Amino acid sequence: MRLGINLGYWGAGMDADNLAVAREADRLGYSVCWAAEAYGSDAATVLAWVAAQTERIDIGSAIFQIPARTPAMTAMTAATLDTLSGGRFRLGLGVSGPQVSEGWYGVKFDKPLARTREYVEIVRKAMSRERLVHEGEHWTLPLPGGPGKPLKLTVHPVRERVPVYIAAIGPKNLEQTGEIADGALLLFFAPEQAEETTLAPLRAGREKAGKTLEGFDVVPTVPMAIGDDVSGLADMFRPYTALYVGGMGSRKQNFYNRLAARMGYEKEAAEIQDKYLAGDKDGAAAAVPRELIDSTSLLGPMERISDRMQAYAQAGVTTLTITPAGFTLDERIAALRTGVEALERAGLAE
Repeated sequence: MRLGINLGYWGAGMDADNLAVAREADRLGYSVCWAAEAYGSDAATVLAWVAAQTERIDIGSAIFQIPARTPAMTAMTAATLDTLSGGRFRLGLGVSGPQVSEGWYGVKFDKPLARTREYVEIVRKAMSRERLVHEGEHWTLPLPGGPGKPLKLTVHPVRERVPVYIAAIGPKNLEQTGEIADGALLLFFAPEQAEETTLAPLRAGREKAGKTLEGFDVVPTVPMAIGDDVSGLADMFRPYTALYVGGMGSRKQNFYNRLAARMGYEKEAAEIQDKYLAGDKDGAAAAVPRELIDSTSLLGPMERISDRMQAYAQAGVTTLTITPAGFTLDERIAALRTGVEALERAGLAE
């Protein structure tokens, strides 16, 4: 099992610290450094900046939002980042959610599975440097009846195939991700429930493509906090969990709320959402079951974290991406080092 680091969003006044974290992760042998985007910092610019100041670590988008870019633009960006980084780019994609898609980008949030499938098909075709011709439900290239002509990408990516990852939560999305992608980006991944919530649909998708999970990258992002007071550490992540389960999306379309319900927290997920949408964020955080946080995080002293890493590896995780807690650079760097020590202690280091 490999380790990754998720830097999240940028522009909150900690950019220099984030770069230092990325550089230390590079020095420590982390496999990949991911950057996110929502409606603030864009991931492509951040990744170019990180790539220019690191040497070995891969850079990955977690995620590029599908409604934000045409597929051809994404292919251009992916090819450029792969070239500039010397073949270190991983393309993570996701449909985002209805509030961001329609509120920020003005793109109707409909048929997300079909849109994603078609998007990936076009991106891959463009990055293979074929002349871009496509006729689908969501995109037609070139546009008919006009001056457009089939073009091909002029940039040569370093690798013949840039790996494509998809952020997936629901069973149908997970199945499609297994079928069309090289890896899955996951949140709230509990090793003890991995088979029914995640791996079974991924495996079904791989089987549709005539493949197995061998070589497929299973990549959960996991919060990590170090210390002896496991209960107190879990409390640190209550607002984060409440935001996703209660407020990420609308009442009818919150994929994280549905995931929590599938994990056995249906009653609690409903209460968290009710309180969060009513403006009671503290109440929503208090309603988050500690077991949910503990099962989807790395909490405690190094020995406990090492044991949990073994559980993640045994559940089929191939790249464990951590988000270290801490308000200072020293705390975050210490967490990075603890991650490496815990992985080595578990006998999982490659």
